[in-house]
Amino acid sequence: MLAKLFPSRFSLLKAFICLFLLLSLLVRISFLIWNFSEIDSSFTALISTFAVGFLFDIATISFFTVPFLIYLVLMPQRFYGNKADRIITYFGFSISVLIIFFSFFGEFTFWDEFHRRFNFIAVDYLVYSYEVVKNINESYPLPILLSSMIMLVAISSYIIYKLGYFSKTFSSESTFKTKLISALPWFAIAIISSVFVSNSQSDFSENRYNNEVAKAGIYSFFAAFNNNELPYNDFYKVIPLQEAYALVESSLSDSKTTFQNRAANSIYRTIKNSDSTQIIKPNVIFICIESLSGEFLTAFGNQDKITPTLDSIANNSIFFENLYATGTRTVRGMEAITLSIPPTPGRSIVKRKNNQNLFTIGEVFKQKGYSRNFFYGGDGYFDNMNTYFGGNDFNIIDRGRGFLLDKSIKTTRTNIDDSEVTFENAWGVCDMDIYNKVIKEADKAHKGGQPFFDFIMTTSNHKPYTYPEGVIDIPSGTGRNGAVKYTDYAIGEFIKKAKQKPWFKNTVFVIMSDHCANSAGRWELDVKNYHIPAFIANLPNAKAEKITKLSSQIDLFPTLFSLLKWDYSSNFFGKDVFAVKPEDERAYIGNYRKLGTMKDNKVLILDEQKNANLFLWNPADNSLSPLPADKAFEKVGISNFQVADYLYRNGGLKVKTSSSQYDSKILR
Repeated sequence: MLAKLFPSRFSLLKAFICLFLLLSLLVRISFLIWNFSEIDSSFTALISTFAVGFLFDIATISFFTVPFLIYLVLMPQRFYGNKADRIITYFGFSISVLIIFFSFFGEFTFWDEFHRRFNFIAVDYLVYSYEVVKNINESYPLPILLSSMIMLVAISSYIIYKLGYFSKTFSSESTFKTKLISALPWFAIAIISSVFVSNSQSDFSENRYNNEVAKAGIYSFFAAFNNNELPYNDFYKVIPLQEAYALVESSLSDSKTTFQNRAANSIYRTIKNSDSTQIIKPNVIFICIESLSGEFLTAFGNQDKITPTLDSIANNSIFFENLYATGTRTVRGMEAITLSIPPTPGRSIVKRKNNQNLFTIGEVFKQKGYSRNFFYGGDGYFDNMNTYFGGNDFNIIDRGRGFLLDKSIKTTRTNIDDSEVTFENAWGVCDMDIYNKVIKEADKAHKGGQPFFDFIMTTSNHKPYTYPEGVIDIPSGTGRNGAVKYTDYAIGEFIKKAKQKPWFKNTVFVIMSDHCANSAGRWELDVKNYHIPAFIANLPNAKAEKITKLSSQIDLFPTLFSLLKWDYSSNFFGKDVFAVKPEDERAYIGNYRKLGTMKDNKVLILDEQKNANLFLWNPADNSLSPLPADKAFEKVGISNFQVADYLYRNGGLKVKTSSSQYDSKILR
């Protein structure tokens, strides 16, 4: 119809649509081949994958057509083909084609790292463009790629020019009525796509890879841009709030715990760990290792011998063998560690508004008289880390480039000087440099008689996997194994230097990953790719021990506080692993949409369409098999996520939630 009613002016638009659909098909086929072993390759599944993909491509391209169609419809006929019309048309076409090539190139780099189409992570990357562009430049030949994209735009434009589409575009004599009627179908498709099409509708298969291949990257990007916060009550299965709180309280109750305000449905409580054993107050250095999957360690079967330091620590520390990360990003790990909270849907609390003055592990250290320091080798402006840690009473030590904290945040910020840097890439200084800075600051604190808690976020185990040459036997920038081995080496050197310090004997080293190196897998929540190592080392009067209990990232610091025999106030969901009964072992996993509770190799997965599905996890092949509903387990799983989200959104995670200050109205 369009070609008949609008033969000439529509010609260029028709060429652009065909180009987009062709390139999108090639990208989809590429991703299919890339992960073919993981794809459901049955005939029906493949047909469905490409059919759904085509519908999303049509929806995506309809948005591109709207600006050009508005221009064509409104432009008076007397301007057809004049100089201004040609400049606008050439420029608009070239920019649109460049956007297409750029987005498809971006999809390949994003897929390489996450094995997913664009999601809210890509939206975050757009905000923090300095680090991302620098990382891409260090990981790929960016000048060559940009030149190639421009060349592809030129070649595409030339081919379309030679085929006569430009000349047809400038020779139209269609009337306003004809143009409007011709444009209406595409306007209708765009409106229908905006109102009735959701990115979640691409999740037609139980196989995550089929769903991701079916999606359109540009559409997924803008869907994530509009939906990076998901209020639990609006999107997920719920139970009555009172029942949810009762279940959470029951799971957190033991002989050491006293709840302070049951009437307010608060989880604020006091925990009494002290006994006849002497209470100890050592310095605590926490190393949060970037992307360290459990599978890298010899202790978990790796044969590459790339973690000799951590393997040694595993044999001489309290080693958590069965611990799982709550998410797939650094900020999600930080949220779990500092707030001791199950994952909430949407973006991490670290990235959200109203995330200051929260009851974090730093508050417990503050009550015990410790200084609290956050160390980061890059600029803590990235991912909102400085605002989050500074707003929760941590001092900031980072490689700042001049970005300031929120003016309302009162904290100190120390810059890592150029003289203290031996190696730096897109994400920050190398791990050895950040550890040297930690030692300098620890020396100062010890000299002043100040006990300290240091939270260190490493960066070296991250693409582009570059680090100082010559320190390990794997060349810099050659891959993940080298980055892991350098990360391990740097920890070893740090501990060697720390042993020479007077504060070493009274310092506990806590080590854990923020998340795994790879979250991709056949399943939406790929259980194996949440398994991370954790250690508590150099704890006075503690014997080496391997903890096989199922546990979560959120349990590490409550366990440490118990080992230190500290009495403290708590707003945490985490537990002392040593005190957990076998029947109460559990772990939480999730991404920005799916929320999972693990227990006895069963995994309850909640999604944003109010579904609650139960699976049996087989560790041998990492598969999930559907199970009949278990209403009791379902309610327990729902209650923790529902209460966690409710507490955050209603101020229940704030420091003020003591028995005397708590406003019960907010939780009624």
